[in-house]
Amino acid sequence: QDPSLANNKNTTVHNRAPAMASSSSSIAASLLVFAMLLQTCLATRRLTALVQDPPMTMEYHKGALLTGRIAINLVWYGDFTAAQRAALTDFLASLSPTTTTPQPSPSVATWFTTARKYYATSKTPFPTLSINAHVLDASYSLGKHLKEPDLLALAARGGRRRAINVVLTAPDVAVAGFCSSRCGSHGASPRSRAGRFAYVWVGNPAAQCPGQCAWPFHQPQYGPQTAPLSPPNGDVGVDGMVVSLASMLVGAVTNPFGNGFFQGPKEAPLEAATACAGVYGKGAYPGFPGELLVDPATGASYNAHGARGRKYLVPA
Repeated sequence: QDPSLANNKNTTVHNRAPAMASSSSSIAASLLVFAMLLQTCLATRRLTALVQDPPMTMEYHKGALLTGRIAINLVWYGDFTAAQRAALTDFLASLSPTTTTPQPSPSVATWFTTARKYYATSKTPFPTLSINAHVLDASYSLGKHLKEPDLLALAARGGRRRAINVVLTAPDVAVAGFCSSRCGSHGASPRSRAGRFAYVWVGNPAAQCPGQCAWPFHQPQYGPQTAPLSPPNGDVGVDGMVVSLASMLVGAVTNPFGNGFFQGPKEAPLEAATACAGVYGKGAYPGFPGELLVDPATGASYNAHGARGRKYLVPA
């Protein structure tokens, strides 16, 4: 048994995406749960305490969780600049800061402790995450139109066990469901003797759907038309990716194999960082992300400090 999997009983492959439920009853259940969670999100979050704790609303389904030392391996698919890679890598480094370089408050590290508190209710030790390998594929070896099996194949280029492999696709890569139903996803490899890994995929929406997957840093494609905010890392696509990456990482940690923490039907689960979509600060409502911090030097909006003096926007 892989020691990175705790309570690993009848674990099944899971690929989380915000798809519609398969029946009218499950749709109704999803809407009811979403309404309850949204009310909780709006009622309990404050900008001054980014991770002010709402009541624990996620049910633990007694499945396997990640524990021990877990490597984060990044698979860069397509053309990314050095600056783009640095901004995303620094975000991942911000999840587990060193004691010698504390982050100002509110911080990405403090935001991520929400996932740790879910683990406390499961009696499973929280995993220690650290960045391991970078795999670069600037030649588009699988082409520029990817399907779900391609994402798993790319993720497998990272570690085969004790790992969360993060696949990041460039703006000119089309992925099945990207923009139309999702900005990113997370899942897991099938069980095998070689071990099992969790994985995350997030696409750069700059060229294909910035109004859907890079809001509030781009004019929204639908709904109330508000002015876009200035992105804290100066890149609409990358800062949009950070929002999706943050959500999917929390999902991968708290529900890595489909039977961890979530609410609603398993076919369309609401997870820890996706139940409050579009909420980033106090007073958020459709078309308004909430009250955010503003960098006086650049005018960029953010709600969390990260590694190397970075600033990021993460889900509230």
